[in-house]
Amino acid sequence: MFPPVRGMREMVGAANNQEVEAGYRILQLGGNAVDAGVAATFAAAVTEQSRFGMGGEMPLIIKMAGKPPIVISGVGVAPAKATVEFYQKRSADPFEDPAHKPLVPAQGVLAAITPGVVDGLLLALQDYGTMSFAQVIQPAIDNADGFPIAEEFAGMLMGFRRTLDTWPASKAFFYPNGAPPLRGEIVRMPALAKTLREMAAAEKKARGDRKKKIQAVRDIFGRGSIAKRFAAFSEANGGLISYDDLAKFKAETDQPRTGTFRGYEIHKPGFWTQGPVMIQALNILEGYDLKKMGHNSPEYLHTVVEAVKLAFADRDRYYGDPKFSKIPEATLLSKEYAAERRKQIDPQSASLESRPGHIEGSGGAIHPTQVDPNAPIHDTTCVNVVDSKGNAFNATPSGAWLPSVIAGDTGLPFSSRLQSFVGTPGHPNQLAPGKRPRVTLSPTMVTKDGEFFFEMSTPGGDNQDQALLQVLLNIIEFGMTPQEAVEAPRFQTEHFFASFAFHEFTPGKLNLEGRFPKAVGEQLERLGHKVTMTGDWSNSSAPTVILKKDGVLHGGADPRRARFIFGR
Repeated sequence: MFPPVRGMREMVGAANNQEVEAGYRILQLGGNAVDAGVAATFAAAVTEQSRFGMGGEMPLIIKMAGKPPIVISGVGVAPAKATVEFYQKRSADPFEDPAHKPLVPAQGVLAAITPGVVDGLLLALQDYGTMSFAQVIQPAIDNADGFPIAEEFAGMLMGFRRTLDTWPASKAFFYPNGAPPLRGEIVRMPALAKTLREMAAAEKKARGDRKKKIQAVRDIFGRGSIAKRFAAFSEANGGLISYDDLAKFKAETDQPRTGTFRGYEIHKPGFWTQGPVMIQALNILEGYDLKKMGHNSPEYLHTVVEAVKLAFADRDRYYGDPKFSKIPEATLLSKEYAAERRKQIDPQSASLESRPGHIEGSGGAIHPTQVDPNAPIHDTTCVNVVDSKGNAFNATPSGAWLPSVIAGDTGLPFSSRLQSFVGTPGHPNQLAPGKRPRVTLSPTMVTKDGEFFFEMSTPGGDNQDQALLQVLLNIIEFGMTPQEAVEAPRFQTEHFFASFAFHEFTPGKLNLEGRFPKAVGEQLERLGHKVTMTGDWSNSSAPTVILKKDGVLHGGADPRRARFIFGR
């Protein structure tokens, strides 16, 4: 559907033209991939608030040329007052059914963790960028001063009007003229523009070198006047986030979790995300001749789906914030463990149970099994950049999506990521103050002998890693270009405990895009999969990919949700 994009110097992939332009503008001004990625992500927090806003969160992988990848955790934490006991006793919000509500609401101020993405981006800029905050934030300021709104954003503002009307600050922010904007209409966000300019002014006033000036931006956002106004709004409107919660939070650098597949190194964020799911699934699949099975054949699909189910079962039992829970990382990522798990795949029958591996002395109770098949998830975006020197920026920004509560005159939306915690006693992802929820966000970087090969990220909630897994196999196993790889038909299993709201489990459910032959779906049904044939381009994920081979950058932009990519 989309023509391939190739270049020899630099490339930017994201969700819309404003984001790609922001990143490319910075590259043209002499910035590196990190400068450009930071600019593009801030632009997304303005122009794509249907999926992501500045109060949200982000895991980020950075690879500077000639150096190993690092990870930045820009994921906020539960407020000090956020306890299981508090949420068990809470009253239903107006949008909830009092007789059937999750532990944590799916939206509103009680669904918020502390903002994390801004400090994560500023940490990246401070340590790996070259430009000032004022330079990289200018595209976002330009967009906040006015941009033509896209179809999806406009449509969601129309669809969520009843909810947003109940929050006065959100109503004033999103409907300044009293009605939802129409697609293509110029939208202005003066409150957010003022906050961005306030952050830039703090840098200008600060003394010292570039890093100290950027630290002043981190301080005004997390501990200064912006934080004080954000916290005051939270407390005045029944939220749990306090100024102390904001002041204590700091983004941090982490080491990626790395596995190997067919001689390539696969780098993912840690067990505070679902990222290691991909490594676990690849370890299982490495024992099969996938090429011989044939791309998207019934045998191939059954094998990959069953491997993904096993990896998700381990996620649902063992993953959580390593600062609070002992995660059996070495075992979960080992080839020996994968070999034992591989034995559990029956080539003639689909599994219909959640089957986590048994690891002595580890893990916790299985997730609750409440079901709400209509629970909406309005997830995430993606930003990928590679520059002419070989530096790479690979991010999955998310959270603070619509419908969002706007924190008064700051123009900043609250996150709703607290719903990703569970209340189950002993579970590694059990809600606790100061803890990161185990997020679905999962950028992916692939290297060969330590050198950059490709990077990719996607929206899609729980679907992210299984979608990216299929794209990776399309490239490595079947030799597809990035554009071919993202456009190929995909499956989506829902055989896991969902990461949001009710954490529902739907055993055996398997969605196949309508471009799969009918006979493939029928054969999978005979194996026991509960198959639903969906729309031709209905898979909920939409990756961008940047691959480098023989000095040429190859881009992939998924048409499912109108990704954009540009390079030269």
